[in-house]
Amino acid sequence: MELENNKKGWNRNEMAQKVALDIPDGAYVNLGIGLPELVADFVPEGREVIYHTENGLLGMGPVPEPGQEDPELINAGKKKITTIKGACFFHHADSFTMIRGQHIDICVLGTLQVSETGDLANWSTGKPGSVPAVGGAMDLVSGVKTILVITNHCSKDGKPKIVKTCTYPLTGKAVVNCIYTDLAIIDVCDNSLFVRELAPGISFDYLQEKTGAKLNQYE
Repeated sequence: MELENNKKGWNRNEMAQKVALDIPDGAYVNLGIGLPELVADFVPEGREVIYHTENGLLGMGPVPEPGQEDPELINAGKKKITTIKGACFFHHADSFTMIRGQHIDICVLGTLQVSETGDLANWSTGKPGSVPAVGGAMDLVSGVKTILVITNHCSKDGKPKIVKTCTYPLTGKAVVNCIYTDLAIIDVCDNSLFVRELAPGISFDYLQEKTGAKLNQYE
């Protein structure tokens, strides 16, 4: 797969593929809105992943073909979806009982900021007049066993999204297990950040320059 506009690092599809490769067979997974949704397109052949959406479905299928959409089948982001064989519908409250009861294995979310200790800020910048949009994020980060974050390494104005301390309102404290960006895959371990993999053309020094927190290398 070619990189978009000869940009250093991974493109959006390659980022999503990296996440998909780390999701084990048989996992129950909730995908956030936007970039996390791409992960569903890259599950390796022969691996079964059961997708959950908090508006009341377990067994979400791929995006429907044009003209085959069912207006009554949507995910939490209000996008048209399909179901797989054996899918189950349930009440919204039961869906959150599954989340809060730790029955979902993995959640993939986008973010505004992640701290070096795994704090997550992904629902508001805190600016006056901003529209609250926390949705189910706080329930997900407190109830799901493993939280994976997929995001561009820097914001549109070039500021690092991975920081020493979050300045935006928190979604959860010390909840993130791994961060997947266009520049690297970074594990959160023992309140520190460890670089597991660098994207093509990215050096550790370059990555550190683009990061607002100290990075560590595995020995």
